[in-house]
Amino acid sequence: MGNPEHPLPIPSTQAGREGLAALLARPDRAVVALDFDGTLAEIVPDPEDSRAHPGAVPALSALAPRVASVAVVTGRPAAVAVRYGGFAGVPGLDHLVVLGHYGAERWDAVTGTVHAPEPHPGVAAALTELPAVLEGTGAGSGTWIEEKGRAVAVHTRRASAPQAAFDALRGPLGDLAARHGLIVEPGRLVLELRPPGMDKGVALAEYVRETGAESVLYAGDDLGDLAAYAAVEKLRTNGTAGLLVCSGTEVPELAERADLLLPGPAAVVDLLATLAQHLRQP
Repeated sequence: MGNPEHPLPIPSTQAGREGLAALLARPDRAVVALDFDGTLAEIVPDPEDSRAHPGAVPALSALAPRVASVAVVTGRPAAVAVRYGGFAGVPGLDHLVVLGHYGAERWDAVTGTVHAPEPHPGVAAALTELPAVLEGTGAGSGTWIEEKGRAVAVHTRRASAPQAAFDALRGPLGDLAARHGLIVEPGRLVLELRPPGMDKGVALAEYVRETGAESVLYAGDDLGDLAAYAAVEKLRTNGTAGLLVCSGTEVPELAERADLLLPGPAAVVDLLATLAQHLRQP
C-alpha cells in the first residue's frame, strides 16, 4: 500500500511514528477522530458561518471505508456539525459518526439519526441570566451568545478588544456556571458553559473502547482538545497506538504535545486524503 508521489508527513515523536505505523499496518482496527472548528473547518468570526473545508468530505469519503471508523468529536450539537460539515447522505461515509456536545449526542451516518439524553436544566437557567452578566462586566458590546442546546457559548472575537473582553468575562461566567451546576470551557476567544463530565477525552476513550480499535489518530486545534490528547496518551499506556495531530499553532498548550503539527484545516484535509491514498489496495 502507498503512493510515493504523495508522501505522508513524518511525526516528530517516536510515539507518533508508532501510531502512524499501526494505523497503516491495520487500518481496519484504526479510528480517525477529528475536531470540527479549526480542524476540518477554518475559524470564522461568526460560528454560524463555519463550514467544512471544501476538500474535507471528499477526503473523508475516501478514507472512511478503509478504516474501522471516522469520528468527528465536537462541542457543537451533532446535527449542526452534520449540516455544516455536509456529511449526510454522502457515499463512502457509512463509517462516520459525529459525537456532538462532547459526546452527549451521537449521529451515525448509517441511520442518519441523532441520539441524545435530555438537556441539563442549568444551561437554560444560565442563558436567561447571561445578558445581565455581560452588561455588568462591560464586555457586552461586540460579544455574541451562541445557544447550543446542551451548552451556551459567549464569543468575544467580534468585540473591539477581543482578548480584554475574554479576560473580563472569565470570572463572572465562572460564577454563573457554578451557580447552575455547570463548568466553563475556555477556547480561542470563546467561553462555553456546559454540564460537567462532558469532554472530548471521555467521548473519545469510550468510542475507542466500543470499536475495539488498536490505534487512534486524533486531530484538534483548541484547549477543548486537550482532554482528547490526554485520552490518547492514556490509551498509549494501555497498548493502543496513538497519533496526535495539531491544526495550527494558536494554542501552544496543544501544539507542544502534538506528534504532528500542521498549519491548519487545509493541511489536515491533505493529510486525510494522503492517508486514503496510502491505504488503497494495490
